Amino acid sequence: MRERIWKIGKRVFDVSRHGLIMGVLNVTPDSFSEDGEFLTADKATERGLQMAAEGAHIVDIGGESTRPGSEPVTVEEELRRVIPVIENLRPKLDIPISIDTSKAAVARAAIQAGASIVNDVTGGRGDDQMLPLVAETKSAFIIMHMQGTPRTMQIAPRYKDVGLEISEFFRQQFARAIGLNIDPMAIAFDPGIGFGKTLKHNLELLAHLEQLRVHDRALVIGVSRKSFLGKLIGSQEISDRLIPGLALTSLLRARGADVFRVHDVRENVYALGVTEAVLQRAK
Repeated sequence: MRERIWKIGKRVFDVSRHGLIMGVLNVTPDSFSEDGEFLTADKATERGLQMAAEGAHIVDIGGESTRPGSEPVTVEEELRRVIPVIENLRPKLDIPISIDTSKAAVARAAIQAGASIVNDVTGGRGDDQMLPLVAETKSAFIIMHMQGTPRTMQIAPRYKDVGLEISEFFRQQFARAIGLNIDPMAIAFDPGIGFGKTLKHNLELLAHLEQLRVHDRALVIGVSRKSFLGKLIGSQEISDRLIPGLALTSLLRARGADVFRVHDVRENVYALGVTEAVLQRAK
């Protein structure tokens, strides 16, 4: 396997040798998975510390829901939700903190508070100041693909060739980022499973991950608790999505995924560890 490096601040992760678990910490009242459980800064801080104790390599903090049909919030509200949590966690964690936002003003404040990764669901398209900010602050950057907006993305998404179109989007955004002096080693890509994709689109992308590999950058995958898992198993219970999500963590690691954005950290850390033990023996 060729070496794949992801640079996060002053740290360098060889994701070809060891995958990374990114714990999802939603500080929102309308997240589809937490139902506002971690809305307060104290509860969110407690959960972030728990994720680190369970083996998370990154904690990804978001203050604006991006579930299908969700409405945007103001910069001020997003800042109110996430900045106290980052300020609380940064002195207590020795792992990177990611800010899940498409607003450059929120990303800047989060970086100043201690975040070192910007995870942008628009891939840098939602705010024309985002890419320059990432370059200026030398932050790591996750370029995600989304068709439409969270409010509209699941209204009849269409592609001629979903894998080809997303890989071309990655190439275009990579070129933009490099043109603005963003370190290519700091970039990772996320195909945005469930973000403007049907069940068929999701399965097509997951079945052909290598088609999405651009410039040998890290691939981030987020399938945790998503509705397509429920469709596949014939259940509407969110709790029933854990086992199929773990199955995909193992399968997709074997097929080349590098970073797994998950809600259930401990279980996914175990699944990844067992999978990598077998993969190492297979070399």
